[in-house]
Formats: sequence, C-alpha cells, structure tokens
Amino acid sequence: MAVRRLIAERGFEGLRMRDIAERVGINIATLHYHIPSKEALITLVAQSLRDDFIAQHRARPRGGLTPLECMRLEFADFRDTFLNTPDRYLVMGEMQERSRRDPAVAAAMAPMRGYWHQQWRAILEAGRTDGTFRADLDPSAAASIIIGGMIATTKQPNPSAEALDRVFSELERCFRSPSSEL
Repeated sequence: MAVRRLIAERGFEGLRMRDIAERVGINIATLHYHIPSKEALITLVAQSLRDDFIAQHRARPRGGLTPLECMRLEFADFRDTFLNTPDRYLVMGEMQERSRRDPAVAAAMAPMRGYWHQQWRAILEAGRTDGTFRADLDPSAAASIIIGGMIATTKQPNPSAEALDRVFSELERCFRSPSSEL
C-alpha cells in the first residue's frame, strides 16, 4: 500500500494526500473521492495493518498447540515480520506515536491493540490453567509486559534477530511455572 510506504519513508507528519495521489498515479480529486478525509485514510491504514496481522496469524494455525507452543509461535511470527517486513513496524510505530496526540488515530488503532492484547491474554490464561505458566500469573498484566518488551526490543539501536530471541527467552522464562521446566 502506497500510504504505508510513504509513512515508513517520511513519518506520519510527512504524509500528504497529494503525495499519495502522485505515488499511486491518480489525481488528487480521485483520491479524495475514494478517501475523503485524513481520518478515513488513518482508518484504512489501521485496517490494512490489522488485516496483515490477522492473515499472518491464520497462516500458521494455533489449533491443537499447547500454550507454550502458541507463545513460541507468536514470538516467531513477530520475529519473522520484523525481519522480513520492517516497514510494517515502522508504520505501526508512527501510528502509535500519533495516537498519543490524535484521538482519530487512537480510535483507529484501538481495535488492533485490543486484538493483540487479547491474543496474548488468552495464551497466558490457557497456560496458567494447564500449569505451563505460573499459577499466580495475571494474564492481562503479563500480556502488557510481553507486548511492551517485544516493541521495546525493536526500538533499540540496531535491533537484531538475536536480541529478539534473547528477549523472547527471558519473557518465556519469567512466566513459566517452575514445575513445567522439569
């Protein structure tokens, strides 16, 4: 999507409807016909990101996997996406930053953030129930910690696959039940 490429290249603040029209080879009036406002554009970008993440999730089904296997698959998906489609994370970061100041962006991003948090919470609840994860685990708080750790690692100078893998290992170790490590 041209809009996402422009956001990745210039940041959200550098995004102009005229540049989008030029990038896709249409006139500005045609663009405004299809995307009448910046709010509509923001919603479209957020929906496209969400759709990409849902498609990635569905490409590797989790049915029948243990909570620990689901956790590791979520980590692997994050790692693969970060390494193979880094622009997706640049756009997500730009949208996140903008959402702090712009209620329209915050509203567009909320369903995606909620979906991701719910996925993690479900994995952690299932693991707490089956004894894989600590019995005293707060799945909602732990989901926030995991998501925060994953995002923070990508924002480090020169993030690498090895850095991600080290963080993933530590996160797993933090939440596993001592009895499940035997």
